[in-house]
Amino acid sequence: MTTVPIPAGWPATEEEARAVQDELRGRVVTDEPGPPPGSGHVTGVDVAYDDERDVVVAAAVVLDAAGLGVVAEATAVGRISFPYVPGLLAFREIPTVLAALAALPCPPGLVVCDGYGLAHPRRFGLASHLGVLTGLPTIGVAKNPFTFAYDEPGARRGAAAPLRAGAEEVGRALRTRDGVKPVFVSVGHRVGLDNACAHTLALTPAYRLPETTRRADALCRRALQEAVTRQEPTSR
Repeated sequence: MTTVPIPAGWPATEEEARAVQDELRGRVVTDEPGPPPGSGHVTGVDVAYDDERDVVVAAAVVLDAAGLGVVAEATAVGRISFPYVPGLLAFREIPTVLAALAALPCPPGLVVCDGYGLAHPRRFGLASHLGVLTGLPTIGVAKNPFTFAYDEPGARRGAAAPLRAGAEEVGRALRTRDGVKPVFVSVGHRVGLDNACAHTLALTPAYRLPETTRRADALCRRALQEAVTRQEPTSR
């Protein structure tokens, strides 16, 4: 497990964080299709916190896109680098996520975030932020639609409906299981929305959430428990 300090010069206020978003948002690439589903590697990233102990843990799990077997995994632990502010969660997560990705022994390929890309009030969620900083193709697959509106997609797996901010399509509500609540897919960086949805379906052969998210969530929870246990004083 890699230990991560808060980077020098990291934003400390909402105003500073929004200024960084404004600076980086223009670098998001939306006119590349991205890698084809079922090819190469696909990596899930997720984060777990213990706010009382000021601990954040990130996990990165690389899967073989064709068979969804685990190829590699890595974790990183650090201090929480930003207060909880809706719309600015990436600033709590990015340092440890970057460290977990850097600790992988192989290229991550497409990165799938448990969160948002363009489906974000400032059009710059974690998936977009991470993609711009790393240059990797990224998508966001979220459990809820944040503040955006959508019509319920059809009941069958693969049905989709636009996720909208007014007239703007910022993502899609995508049904990954028959009759089960959809997930909310958005472009992060260097991937088109059609391809992002195709990847999401390829990653959900048995469950509502992508295998990337499920594996990364389980790993970061285990790693958080280990990190917290190490901090606890030994009883005498």
